Amino acid sequence: MMLLAVMNTLDVPSIFCLRVSAGFGRSYQCSWQPPVLRAGICLLWVWGKRGGACRNVLKSWRDEWPGAAQSAGAGKFGCGKPDHLKFPALDNVLRWKPFEIPKAPQNKLDFVSGLHTLCGAGEPRGRHGIAVHIFVCNTSMLDRCLYNSDGDFLIVPQQGKLLITTEFGKMLVEPNEICVIQQGMRFTVEVFGETRGYILEVYGAHFELPDLGPIGANGLANPRDFLVPVAWYEDRRVPGGYTVISKYQGKLFAAQQDFSPFNVVAWHGNYTPYKYNLENFMVINSVAFDHADPSIFTVLTAKSTRPGVAIADFVIFPPRWGVANNTFRPPYYHRNCMSEFMGLIKGHYEAKEEGFQPGGASLHSMMTPHGPDADCFEKASKAKLEPERVAEGTMAFMFESSLSMAVTKWGLKTSNRLDKNYYKCWEPLKSHFNPNRK
Repeated sequence: MMLLAVMNTLDVPSIFCLRVSAGFGRSYQCSWQPPVLRAGICLLWVWGKRGGACRNVLKSWRDEWPGAAQSAGAGKFGCGKPDHLKFPALDNVLRWKPFEIPKAPQNKLDFVSGLHTLCGAGEPRGRHGIAVHIFVCNTSMLDRCLYNSDGDFLIVPQQGKLLITTEFGKMLVEPNEICVIQQGMRFTVEVFGETRGYILEVYGAHFELPDLGPIGANGLANPRDFLVPVAWYEDRRVPGGYTVISKYQGKLFAAQQDFSPFNVVAWHGNYTPYKYNLENFMVINSVAFDHADPSIFTVLTAKSTRPGVAIADFVIFPPRWGVANNTFRPPYYHRNCMSEFMGLIKGHYEAKEEGFQPGGASLHSMMTPHGPDADCFEKASKAKLEPERVAEGTMAFMFESSLSMAVTKWGLKTSNRLDKNYYKCWEPLKSHFNPNRK
């Protein structure tokens, strides 16, 4: 059964009155000034996933001014390439200090010019894999936009707001919110000062809500809390040239046209960008003893062809109550079959309150042991077990993948943010085992 949502739009575009509609994976219909006249308007169909024997297809139809295809191949040039395939895997634990944001006006960087690939696995030509990027910028994209031919971007702003204009409308995305820009969608990013964040890119799959299993109908990230933009357009000529940038097979290509690409006056379908506020996540946790699997904190997943195995999961560790009895409550020491990339949006992560800082990151390779640092272990081992708030004022997250990731030269050297003393946080740990203790 298809659910249709008809949305009204605004007369005046403003970042203070952006309109969105709620739901995940629904089919929407939206126009700037209903009803939209067809005269002088062309129709464009965008597929995100095609299907023949079923209706499980991601698609959107868009009404826009003629000329949408004029930039296809005209004057394209390439620049830059993610290089994680060039470097050997590091069977180790890595941590980065907060990534530095260049100061304007000495070094102006927008979202595209401040985009750096940190690590990844697989490659886009085979339509299987992921990449983790960092963006640092201090100026808005001016008369240029980006679209990703390789896969989907899950964007996690850590510092500064992002006003993202897409062909489907506008989204204001703030720290503690995320947005997903799916494959092929053109967008431009306006910022309001020094801005930093993380991106998870997936090739060959789209993000979905995780299956809830015994949890039932409600819990984790609820579909009603995902927001989709309302149609917005501009009929603007750009005599100096508008640059359309394509990310294709890991390289950036650019072409020029003399009009804004954000000329879509109406659209309908279920293949859209969307945003989500992490504060709306309904936390599931242990109420008796021991830990549940961290998968209970999964917001979105990009499934692989193997049942139960994800190419990538987006997992958060939000504020919650800790009540487990006879239990070491911080995250336990472990090895597992997933690669774990972690970032911190705000606050202090309970397992490593000192070295792991907002705007920084860590990478724990699969089957490499890791867990709380020595300070956390000592405090938690002596703490009185009573109900307590965990991670108050904090939001940490994890990009978790079944793929084995390699790190780029930028991540290892050029960024100059690698914490070479990370391993020392575990050195003070000592054995407390006493075979005579009853």
